[in-house]
Amino acid sequence: MKFFREKRLYFPELQDKKIQWLIIIAGIISIIAFLSAKIFTTEYALSHSDTKVSASQIMKNAISTISAYCDSTGIPINLTGDPNRTGLIGSEISPIATTLGNLEAKRTTTNPNFAALLVQLLEESGVVSGDTIAIGCSASFPALMIATLAAAQAMDVHPIFIVSLGTSSFGTTNPDFNLLHIYKVLRQNNIFAVSPAAISLGGDLDIGRDFEREIKERLIQQIRNSGYPFIYEPNLEKNVATRMNFFEGNSSTSRIAAFVNIGGSYANIGTSELALKIKPGLNRPNFIPPRAARGVVLEMAARGVPIIHLLYIKGLALKYGLPWDPIPLPEPVGPGSIARKSNNDIRFWVIASIYFAILIGLVGYGVRLNFLPTDRCNQRILS
Repeated sequence: MKFFREKRLYFPELQDKKIQWLIIIAGIISIIAFLSAKIFTTEYALSHSDTKVSASQIMKNAISTISAYCDSTGIPINLTGDPNRTGLIGSEISPIATTLGNLEAKRTTTNPNFAALLVQLLEESGVVSGDTIAIGCSASFPALMIATLAAAQAMDVHPIFIVSLGTSSFGTTNPDFNLLHIYKVLRQNNIFAVSPAAISLGGDLDIGRDFEREIKERLIQQIRNSGYPFIYEPNLEKNVATRMNFFEGNSSTSRIAAFVNIGGSYANIGTSELALKIKPGLNRPNFIPPRAARGVVLEMAARGVPIIHLLYIKGLALKYGLPWDPIPLPEPVGPGSIARKSNNDIRFWVIASIYFAILIGLVGYGVRLNFLPTDRCNQRILS
């Protein structure tokens, strides 16, 4: 009996060592699998067509125009937050900044090659020259509005866009140089020739309910002075219906070929949690919430319109091989500017299958070892 008791004292130490070795082995296998996937996963370099080059160059010129305007008029550019001096990166805290934003994501979108990526996404959605696209722009990503309009211009596509002035932090957060002002500068300098179909305040309920009264009145006056139609409708269903009327009523063709959503505005995203399932890039959602919770994104999806979702910038940059937070900004459509990684390669799935099979085996062995009855453990030690 003494012998058995001694073995029971030693067994937990032996058992712990085995589990530690299992963890180490699992870690080594994970590293090997990761490196193998990196080596063997195919990366497809997307073609650099003349259209993509043109779109990227238009975006570069637009950013240079905004930067020069800020310099000539004394609008401050924060070199800490905007080291590339784009004039498109605002402050973290602002009277019209209603949600938190990621500074690196905002700077990443100022890469002129995002315009080339928008050409790629529009082409993937089936858009061709002469088509009409709809664009919903919050002020959180002014560079993406520029990228989308640049892509439309290069593709000879008619854009209908509605602008919301509310923003997350580091967007166009200056009430006196907001997204409406930025677009006016670009229009006056002949970068773009189209006008917004309508403007809204954005923010809570798309009516700036969370803005200070003085700020809200100032923005309303700016919109009225612009001469563009003003959307002020807190009811989501009515708001979406109004926007759809603008989009469809201004279409130069019988259909909207694609909808580009920029940012996360109340009117475009809606209140349904199903909107969270929409991934960055091209989507064709088949999940449609009730109309009362449906933003423009899923209203368009309900009508069979492809969705290009520009919100989760990290995922979009990783998927298409765009550099994260580049300093300085890359030149338009250069080597490695857009290279889409593909995980559909058979080699990737073989590696993944082997990896998970081994991992499951190790976990199963560890569980079996941990819950092995004491008498059987002692018998194994004695043997």
